[in-house]
Amino acid sequence: MAATSSTPAPAIGGAGTRPDGAAPAAGRRPTGLGVLLSLVSFATFGTSGVFASALLAAGWSSAGAVTARVGVAALVLTVPALVSLRGRAHVLRRSWRPVVAYGVVAVAACQVAYFNAVSHLDVAVALLLEYLGTILVVGWMWLRHGHRPTLLTALGAALSVSGLVLVLDVLGAVRVDVVGVLWGLGAAAGLAAFFVLSAHSDDDLPPIAMAWGGLAIGAVCLLLAGAAGVVPLSAPRVDVEFAGRTMSWVWPVLGLSLVAAVVAYVAGITGTRILGARFSSFLGLTEVLFAVLFAWLLLDQSLTPLQLVGGAVILAGVGVVKYAENA
Repeated sequence: MAATSSTPAPAIGGAGTRPDGAAPAAGRRPTGLGVLLSLVSFATFGTSGVFASALLAAGWSSAGAVTARVGVAALVLTVPALVSLRGRAHVLRRSWRPVVAYGVVAVAACQVAYFNAVSHLDVAVALLLEYLGTILVVGWMWLRHGHRPTLLTALGAALSVSGLVLVLDVLGAVRVDVVGVLWGLGAAAGLAAFFVLSAHSDDDLPPIAMAWGGLAIGAVCLLLAGAAGVVPLSAPRVDVEFAGRTMSWVWPVLGLSLVAAVVAYVAGITGTRILGARFSSFLGLTEVLFAVLFAWLLLDQSLTPLQLVGGAVILAGVGVVKYAENA
């Protein structure tokens, strides 16, 4: 979903990062590890819809569910983050700008923009617009760092977006609203920021500390947005229906926080540092596939043949982009 320093360190980036956001060649960790961590991140991000659906059906607002998600996740990460920073607090101080940008743009602004897009558009259209953030990442790497996309990268991007259209089934009659489209593009910018800031964060700053800082700042921003009436914060503490069982609202909130936030953000930052922003952003399209898969397994929502074809097309596009990155 969803989205993410003072001198002598640069404002974006840090020691040990390349312009594309991957680790330097001399000490680079295996690409396979980056792919594995990224897939863990996108799979756990993909569970958010399953957990959130139980809360939404019980009267929670989307903003209320996400605020609980990032707020509880920040609390859970506090002690591990402080332990990881022991003796390295100066790294967090010099990286405060990208951490704040991550929390404000990649976490809070992305969520607010998506909520507002959904209020004007069908969910599938809003998701499609948000995931155009992958194209924004390619454009950013070209304009900011001179990484002009190759023909293969452009082909992979076209395949991935085409597959996304099929998975989200937006070929039929859908609502289109200019205001909603603008909010959707705002969500896309937030998603692009997630990948760019994750890739360019200081390698000396532990991923768990960056995730903690970003989630804490994002939670504060969402609470302020709710207080200002920008997004509705509704969170009734009632029993919910989840996977055919009645249970306390606490359990899906813990699922959202521990699985779809703590694991998702920490693994996502780590994987993106290894792979770089561009390839990670295309690999991020698999989150939609995981979301559809979990909805099928846990919520008994059906998969259409067209969605299966779309999933295959997305994977083909990701494969082409990966080949282009290594060419």
